[in-house]
Amino acid sequence: MISRSAVPTVLCRAPAAASDVRGAFHERDTAKNANLRHALTAAFTVACLSATPAAAQETPPPPELPPASLSPTVAPTPPAPPAALVPMPAPRPAPRADAVPPPGPGEVRIRIATAAGAIIVDLDRVHAPLTTANFLKYVDQHRFDGTKFYRATKLGPGLGLIQGGVHGDAKRGLPPVAHEPTTKTGLAHVEGTISMARTTPGTARGDFFITTGPLSSLDAHPQAAGDNAGFAAFGHVVNGIDIVRRILDRPTDDSGSGAMRGQMLAKPVAIVTVRRGG
Repeated sequence: MISRSAVPTVLCRAPAAASDVRGAFHERDTAKNANLRHALTAAFTVACLSATPAAAQETPPPPELPPASLSPTVAPTPPAPPAALVPMPAPRPAPRADAVPPPGPGEVRIRIATAAGAIIVDLDRVHAPLTTANFLKYVDQHRFDGTKFYRATKLGPGLGLIQGGVHGDAKRGLPPVAHEPTTKTGLAHVEGTISMARTTPGTARGDFFITTGPLSSLDAHPQAAGDNAGFAAFGHVVNGIDIVRRILDRPTDDSGSGAMRGQMLAKPVAIVTVRRGG
């Protein structure tokens, strides 16, 4: 028999299974050594257990954590500084619904400010120089300020005219202007045409009218009998035709005489100012 104390501790590094111990002997090991192999295996197991430190044979307890109060305080990570604020470009104003192009060459823009709204008109001093010059005298001398649109002639759906000006006020009137027929100027009475009121050709002073819709009957017609000279067109509305229609739609009464009877506005619309520019 082999004593247990004779088993070297280094055997603990050998294979622990009995089959591995048996594999350490020669293959031609005889039956007479069987008892020796059993004893060696038992002694090897005991020796390994006795050689293993006690601490290794037990599961070590988990390490104790320091109390929360003793844990180091970790300063919170400061937030990242905000990105530099890039000023946004100021939004472009939306184009005005009533924006109009500038007047063309040879045109003079005026603004007729009324109690119903503004009417912007471009006067054609190239094709109607005399009539335009006469009208601008009234504008520049403020002779239209405080006058009225007093007449609304309704000729059919969307057709008609409104008339305003000094209305026979001698203190506001200037000498009459020579007549410029449409056959001479090449202009026509269409939607938004401004033209001079008159009795006979060459008597126009300080009264004018604005048309809604085409009214060719107001143009000159030399082949027609009688007064065929028509009226002196000299410009056109570029903004505010809706104001013209609004005035045209106002009620009229039975005042007036001759061709103007029944066409006088029951409540005339004040012309506050007439100025150059829009």
